[in-house]
Amino acid sequence: MLKFAASFALSAALLAIPVSATTAGQKISNDLNKCRSGNGPAVLVKLSGVKASSGKIRVQSYRGTKAEWLKKGAWITRIEAPAKSNSMTFCVPVPTSGTYGIAVRHDVNGNGKTDIRSDGGGMSNNPSINIFNLGKPSYKKTKFAVGNEVKSINIKMKYL
Repeated sequence: MLKFAASFALSAALLAIPVSATTAGQKISNDLNKCRSGNGPAVLVKLSGVKASSGKIRVQSYRGTKAEWLKKGAWITRIEAPAKSNSMTFCVPVPTSGTYGIAVRHDVNGNGKTDIRSDGGGMSNNPSINIFNLGKPSYKKTKFAVGNEVKSINIKMKYL
């Protein structure tokens, strides 16, 4: 039951990250060459637990601050790619060294809407999710520091 509540809460949080929202951020391609040694600052995001090779995966970067984490229109970059089951890797360049957070969404059927029973997601540092915060963990649980290097992080996808 707790796992169900956590998954439901995560799905609710993903509603705050609409697929087709108009934002001030920049849509970029997934260019893994930008995460080669010496190309920082950037974040190499390694996803595991991708449920299916259908739909789209969306990776969004945010500043790791209370004012910007998961706020509509506050994302810095967005990468969208066709989903591949099991694992995927993304390179997310960041503008400068600093504190960031990463949010990932899997729109399994590609309809551009959050489907609580099928879609999944994950966040940097893999925080636990609970129903009381509607699946939006604090920026304190998801933030991480990036210097001028390429920072590697692992995110485990969560589904209902």
